[in-house]
Amino acid sequence: MKPTTLINGLPADSVSVQDRGLAYGDGVFRTLRVAHGKPLHWQAHHAKLVDDCAALGLDTPSFALLDAELAQLARQHPDCVVKIIVTRGVGERGYASPPSAIPTRILIAAPLPVYPADFFDVGVTVQVCVLRLAHQPRLAGVKHLNRLENVLARQEWSDPAIAEGLLLDAKGNVISGVMSNLLMLKGDTLHTPDLSRCGVAGVTRQRIMSLASGLGLSLASGNYSLDFLRDADEVWLCNSVIGVWRVAELAAELAAQHPRRWPESALFPRLRKLLHDLDP
Repeated sequence: MKPTTLINGLPADSVSVQDRGLAYGDGVFRTLRVAHGKPLHWQAHHAKLVDDCAALGLDTPSFALLDAELAQLARQHPDCVVKIIVTRGVGERGYASPPSAIPTRILIAAPLPVYPADFFDVGVTVQVCVLRLAHQPRLAGVKHLNRLENVLARQEWSDPAIAEGLLLDAKGNVISGVMSNLLMLKGDTLHTPDLSRCGVAGVTRQRIMSLASGLGLSLASGNYSLDFLRDADEVWLCNSVIGVWRVAELAAELAAQHPRRWPESALFPRLRKLLHDLDP
């Protein structure tokens, strides 16, 4: 399929050169799957969109408006990925926000990415990125348009066997994957990095956290070193497109170090089934 785009509700493929999303990354976005014509977990995504817009002082398009536009795309492409972008809209040159800007909303329907079956069935290999995430508590957790750190980190590998890169912050704490959230299982506790200074809080991450008690797990959040990750019993990566992947191997980040490999536990298939069964 060719990507299909709606801009402010109309078929189009361009925005004004004065749009602040283009000029300054002044906006937020969400990415979600459409399966059999139905946007998955759309209410949770809209709730997060509301929160992220509020963090930037943006007006959020209403649920009903976006829902109608999603339905229009889903009729054309019943199985796809939709990216929803909200920018502050068109403004004059300069950082000051225009007092009466009208937000631009962009919906893009694109084909589902194709990943090797082994990524889902066997697990994935990841590497540690050199780039370190900067701390910015004001934007922490927000899926804002300024994703240059992720772009630069993704340039660090071209090996198709590497499914994802792990991002650390400036203090060496493990934060996330380049395109995914990170969870680490140790004993009967599911650990997720603290995202109060950097990183993105994703919907699938929250879904997995909500399933923890049903899997007999307690939850913990904190600052975790790379050594903590290497000592974990199991490591998972998740986002709204891939669902959840199990990390099978951490490639050696330095030539002198040995890679870390993890066997699959009995818990992971249960988690995947729960996530799949709860898809609306």
